[in-house]
Amino acid sequence: MSDEINFVMQARRDKLDALVARGEQVFGYSFARTHSAAAAIPLLAPDSEAGPVVSVAGRIVAWRTHGKTAFAHVADESGRIQLYLRKDELGEDRFSVLQHYDLGDIVGVMGPLFRTKTGEVTVRVTAFELLAKSLRPLPYGKEEVVDGQTIRHSGFVDQEQRYRQRYADLAVHPEVRTMFVARGRMIGAMRTFLDGRGFLEVETPVLQPQYGGAAAKPFVTHHNALDMRLFLRIADELYLKRLVVGGFERVYEIGHDFRNEGIDRTHNPEFTMLEFYQAYADYAEMMTVVEALIVASADAVRSAPGMTADVPSFSTPFPRLQWTVALREAAGLDVMSLGDGELRDLGKRVGVEHPHELGRGKLLDEIFQALVERKLQEPTFILDYPVELSPLAKPKRGNPALTERFELFASGRELANAFSELNDPIDQRSRFEAQAALKAAGDEEASGVDEDYLRAMEYGMPPMGGVGIGVDRLFMYLTGTANIRDVILFPTMRPEAGDS
Repeated sequence: MSDEINFVMQARRDKLDALVARGEQVFGYSFARTHSAAAAIPLLAPDSEAGPVVSVAGRIVAWRTHGKTAFAHVADESGRIQLYLRKDELGEDRFSVLQHYDLGDIVGVMGPLFRTKTGEVTVRVTAFELLAKSLRPLPYGKEEVVDGQTIRHSGFVDQEQRYRQRYADLAVHPEVRTMFVARGRMIGAMRTFLDGRGFLEVETPVLQPQYGGAAAKPFVTHHNALDMRLFLRIADELYLKRLVVGGFERVYEIGHDFRNEGIDRTHNPEFTMLEFYQAYADYAEMMTVVEALIVASADAVRSAPGMTADVPSFSTPFPRLQWTVALREAAGLDVMSLGDGELRDLGKRVGVEHPHELGRGKLLDEIFQALVERKLQEPTFILDYPVELSPLAKPKRGNPALTERFELFASGRELANAFSELNDPIDQRSRFEAQAALKAAGDEEASGVDEDYLRAMEYGMPPMGGVGIGVDRLFMYLTGTANIRDVILFPTMRPEAGDS
């Protein structure tokens, strides 16, 4: 901590001590607020100079004194409102308390509304109280008025620190709060959409004795009382499909999954997924559901208060391309016919890292990402994946080398993944065993044999369509956001220097 910051923080603590010495409450319990800032301002009619008494509360974001008067702005979730404080009205003793207030302090005030000479709706403060003393200065920027418009220059420009101190980022950047309000609206629209189609929202275990449902390296933990190893889930899939066996024909979950992978602009180890499953549907039917869900999500983001991002509009149906055809056309050769050595050579040529260390399925996936996926800008469905890439999908009718699976891509990113779900327990066991063999050979992203899931299947699993949608990535796409950390409130970060 710099000497300057030390000095400022010490000065604030000195002010706190002075307030305590005067008998002032410095950390309040509650405040009887009657209006938000945004709700109070319209109470003063345009042709009126005086309005009703209001009680508002918020953080001091601007402060200026003029001898026996002071002006301030307080901001709450809804916006900001101006305060006017006069020594003659408050009394000398009460007015003198204000010298111990700082930017960032949270206050509650009461008084009638009036209009200043500049036309700004203002609270003429008759009573005030401190609700929380700010002991650390927030990184507010400066404001200037240019051609009648207020331009704010941020004082918090270190992006990494903004991620680490999201609370400060939100406090000084209202536009960041706007983004996360829009994200909440999008998730709410997803729930409304699925609830309206008869889906039941459920919750499944985050701690699991056997991970599965995706190809990913899990986080591992230990339960002391049971003396057993557990995994943080990498997907919700296998438990949701157990519920379909149990008689819930349409289920969904919006929750966090965890994958022990690298961090980059589109990956965070903890992320939000929507998964939903519909009995008696196949992947073709689920494509139409996904299209409608994406449109509903975009509408919710577009209509969120204060949203300024250029949210795309969609025409449906989205384009559909077959996986093998798209890859063959991009590579200029029949990739699926290549031997393992030739496939590794191709992987090296297109920029796949360490292709000799990857199994055939993973290598095919990486080559597809390099040649096809990253070039898909408009929402596009890729259909019918090779069976080695889809251990939980049903074989494609008429071509068992492929599966009835689709992924939705946009702006070079995967947004959704879906199957005609495999419901044959004998086939499922053989695929699990193939995954277990890969795991035994050193593939950290392969899963093992989930005997309990197989038992559930053996009771009889109805055919179903299943979909997983990356909530973070979908919101990134809809808002044109380039970094996943900008759409996660508290992204995973490296420890700061000095952290243990």
